[in-house]
Amino acid sequence: MKIAVTSTGGSLDALVSEKFGRCQYFLIVDSDTMKFEAVSNLGEQMQNNAGPKAAELIINKGAEVLLSGHVGDKAENTLRKAGIKIVNGFTGNEKVKDALNNYLKTKEN
Repeated sequence: MKIAVTSTGGSLDALVSEKFGRCQYFLIVDSDTMKFEAVSNLGEQMQNNAGPKAAELIINKGAEVLLSGHVGDKAENTLRKAGIKIVNGFTGNEKVKDALNNYLKTKEN
């Protein structure tokens, strides 16, 4: 399964970004192998529609789940229409790898 995580940097040791549309990176992680691709968020610098633009990026990368702090309404609608599960509520105090591991543990139970 591919999981997208909003991130402040390009590694699994980076912190989860609380912002979806304006995060610096998305880490697209294969949950089976934990291999990942760091993708710069072009929406970060946009004046308008950063969330929907970021949602398109996530969809095009084939993500099935998104881990983030907060997703705005427009982006959330776009992601839900594409069938992507959104897991909100992450704070900027958690590393990407820890957020992934915690999500995967709760998913197993």
